[in-house]
Amino acid sequence: MKELTIPFLISLAVGDAVNPCALTVLTFMLIAFLTHSPKKKFKALLTGFSFTLAVFILYLLYALVMIGIFHETTEQFAGIEGWIYGFFGLAAILLGCLNLKDFIWYRPGGFLTEMPTRWRPRAKKLMESVVSPKGAFLTGIFITLFLLPCTMGPLVTACVILSRYGILFSLPYLLLYNFIFVLPMIGITFGIFGGLAAVENVSGWKERNIKYLHLIAGIIMIVIALYLVWEAKNIFTIPFLFFEINFLTLGLIEIPLIFFIYVLRRKFR
Repeated sequence: MKELTIPFLISLAVGDAVNPCALTVLTFMLIAFLTHSPKKKFKALLTGFSFTLAVFILYLLYALVMIGIFHETTEQFAGIEGWIYGFFGLAAILLGCLNLKDFIWYRPGGFLTEMPTRWRPRAKKLMESVVSPKGAFLTGIFITLFLLPCTMGPLVTACVILSRYGILFSLPYLLLYNFIFVLPMIGITFGIFGGLAAVENVSGWKERNIKYLHLIAGIIMIVIALYLVWEAKNIFTIPFLFFEINFLTLGLIEIPLIFFIYVLRRKFR
């Protein structure tokens, strides 16, 4: 397997950082807080930072647990690392395709790419109950538990790659990853505190550009997924007609083709 590179890890974190899920939750919360306390800008700053800190800590804990599990698994079962790369590479391909689908045919609450629409009224109600930085911290932890399906694809991929190094060596990389992941949240919080943008404008910008956020996330995920399936391409090979099926062809041809045929049928039937 190739050595881990910082640019590769950063690209994963950037793909995660533009995820609409977390940005939606943060803007919901700040809108609710400033609606009730429009003059408490400093408290809103602390509220935004508390929410961001909760997300940072929880994601770090999740990542450490996943790396520990993957590392122990590969230590106990020799030769399984390639299979882990292959299966998670295919999962990343699917996640990238889902994001590209949301760019081409956008519908709110996309499966595994956004907060489900049926959850949004409850999430908004929960956000409206936040009246302090402590409440924002607890809300950040609670919300993160329910947003895992649409926010952790890139993080799981990073953990698969880092698992070969173990927890101690991976910790600095995870700190860098999580810092990049929360940068948009920090930027939004600072922008609102400094009067550079209104919460409503931030929310409006996100809604206008959400398709392009999906496009960026999708491209990054597919590029990274192709790296994973390339690394696992020789794990198995099945002859089929004029070509061979392996993790690389599954990720590059079969899965994307089947996915978009399915989407086209759903779109035009």
